[in-house]
Amino acid sequence: MLSQKDNEYSPFIFVLWLQISIFNSMTLIKSISGIRGTVGGRPGDNLTPLDIVKFVSAYATWLKTGAGKKRAKIVLGRDARISGDMYAKLVEATLSGLGHDVVNIGLATTPTTEIAVTAEQADGGIILTASHNPKQWNALKLLNNRGEFLSAEDGAQVLQMAEQESFEYAEVDELGTITCKDYTDYHIQHVLDLKLVNREAIAKSNLKVVVDAVNSVGGTVIPALLKALGVKEVVELNCDPTGHFAHNPEPIPENLTQISEKIKECGADLGIVVDPDVDRLALVCENGEMFVEEYTLVAVADYVLKHTPGNTVSNLSSSRALRDVTLAHGQQYNAAAVGEVNVVTKMKETNTVIGGEGNGGVIYPESHYGRDALVGVGLFLSHFVAEGKSMTALKATYPQYFISKNKLTLSPDMDVDKILEGLKEKYASEEITDIDGVKIDFKDGWVHLRKSNTEPIIRIYSESKDEAAANRLAEEGIKGAKSLY
Repeated sequence: MLSQKDNEYSPFIFVLWLQISIFNSMTLIKSISGIRGTVGGRPGDNLTPLDIVKFVSAYATWLKTGAGKKRAKIVLGRDARISGDMYAKLVEATLSGLGHDVVNIGLATTPTTEIAVTAEQADGGIILTASHNPKQWNALKLLNNRGEFLSAEDGAQVLQMAEQESFEYAEVDELGTITCKDYTDYHIQHVLDLKLVNREAIAKSNLKVVVDAVNSVGGTVIPALLKALGVKEVVELNCDPTGHFAHNPEPIPENLTQISEKIKECGADLGIVVDPDVDRLALVCENGEMFVEEYTLVAVADYVLKHTPGNTVSNLSSSRALRDVTLAHGQQYNAAAVGEVNVVTKMKETNTVIGGEGNGGVIYPESHYGRDALVGVGLFLSHFVAEGKSMTALKATYPQYFISKNKLTLSPDMDVDKILEGLKEKYASEEITDIDGVKIDFKDGWVHLRKSNTEPIIRIYSESKDEAAANRLAEEGIKGAKSLY
């Protein structure tokens, strides 16, 4: 139960409390990253059709209240998950039943849906995707009229409405309409129109690129984007949007052995990997080694800062390399709590020209305030051909850090807050940041422990100058956490 002291803080605390309560069921998670869960099972424990209807009804009611409109326009997009079509029909019917108009853009990336909200001058948007989670998961990602994720305060209001079931459906003459559109080409043209995207230079470079889209919506849009950018040869890997993911969909090294071998086999210049909803971008070097998704943002920021000086932002779990590159350009770096909405808030506060998250999420305000792998591809390839180096040579020009990423599975008897408070006391002599879990900065690296917004786990990230040192910091963090429960 929340204490009086907790209630004095922002609604973000409320959201986190709800999140931890739901963690104990292990399958339904409500957080600033949306409402996500496994498909099937019992209502309230999983993301069932009844849960879809309830939360969509609450969101639409909140939207109508906020917009001051009896009838709102809402954009709906989805990734290629097996459950996506079924849930999309439920969302359509629910919104129409509440008297709202739906613009269904079908199979669409998360950033495409965000852009469509503003293009349609809609009041909000819903994306059906569980991002990097396996195929048995799905989620509702909720957008405001700017095509941005709901704030913690707004999200808390939606959850409260859902809990109270404070919504009323429309009579037959007031049912909403459903319109179907495709925004894929619109998004691609949007990328081509960005000032820093140099299509002519990319086309002249005769690039050969391998794409792994894990059999989701990226399999349609990323090859089309590359061809529009003038890439000479595109080799497609897992690009059939069936929703049957060819491998674990999180774009991290252990899941990318197939594309690594394919790049070496066909002599490609680089590989491009996206997650199921295409908001994360990972890159692979010409020798099959990972460019490392942390360095996607680093490289893109280096390019943007060369042409448009300004501040940068990433989250607390992102590499120090972005800070180093920003300082080398004579600009200011700031860190935000993990979660796109938190990064965007900090970017707006600091007038940031480029920002994002170390998981390959690039946020470019010149385009829109959302992680966008399409924008990331356009900017990175423009940078890559301008530098005239191989991927491995380009990577070597950046400050070299190694990040170790680990996790602890949560159990019902874990007092997560007690664990994190205990770590703060244990390492009180070090530099501590506690705006999102606990981050401990040492002279030669850092370790960050926080509750995940997307899985029932504690994430433990650590970074140092080499793999052994990073792993030692991770082991120290894990050991310290385990000693407190």
